[in-house]
Formats: sequence, C-alpha cells, structure tokens
Amino acid sequence: MARYVDGFVLAVPKANLDAYKKMARSFGKLWMKLGALEYVECWADDVKSGKLTSFPQSVMLKDDEEVVFSYIVYKSRKDRDRINKLVMSDPMMEQMDPSTNPFDGKRMFFGGFKEIVSLGTTSKVTAAGSAVSDGA
Repeated sequence: MARYVDGFVLAVPKANLDAYKKMARSFGKLWMKLGALEYVECWADDVKSGKLTSFPQSVMLKDDEEVVFSYIVYKSRKDRDRINKLVMSDPMMEQMDPSTNPFDGKRMFFGGFKEIVSLGTTSKVTAAGSAVSDGA
C-alpha cells in the first residue's frame, strides 16, 4: 500500500530559527508518538527566487526570513486523518498562540499527497526509537 505524505512550506524569520526548531521537535515527537512514520523539517540552503514561481515567492519571503520545507509520512491517508485528529485534540495545540509563533502561519501552505513513486532506502522506527532499514 502506498504511503501518504503531508507537505508544508513556510517562511521563518532567521532570528527565530532556534525557537522554530524547538517547536518543531516538540510537534515532531507528538506526531511520531501518535503513529507518523517520519517527521522532517528542512531549512532552505539552495533556494533561489524564480521569474514566475519559486519557494521564496510562494511564501512572500522577506529579507530577514528563510524558507522551511517540511513533510510528515504516514502509512495511509486513513492513518494520517486519524493521527491529525489526535494531534488537533492534544493539549499542546491549545498552547499554540498565532501571535507568539516563530513564523507567520498566514503565509504557510500545505497539502496531503498520495505517494506514487518511492526509490531508495526506507526506515522504520522501532518502539525503542532506533531506525531499522527495510532496504526497499
């Protein structure tokens, strides 16, 4: 069965990188605890503005910001819907205050995607938290 992926793109002020990483680690642990297969946050390194479209243009990037690309992998869409419902009802979500977030949520975009091609090594995380490759 094909896996399911939620993808996110957002702008984070460079001065808020540490706060963003702290928040991302906390939420990542929650998603993983509730059953996500992978939780990945990526800070832009080689992302240029385009003529028509680009990651910087998509989030209306400001000079003091950087693009973050994130994704969460699930076993299936059904699993993703179940896990996200649990995340949204978790007490940690009640603590989220848009005025104190380390990023502007109004410029974030996201969506769910059906996996159609997957090449390379995949990993499964054991209950002890170590990664085990299944050599796909």
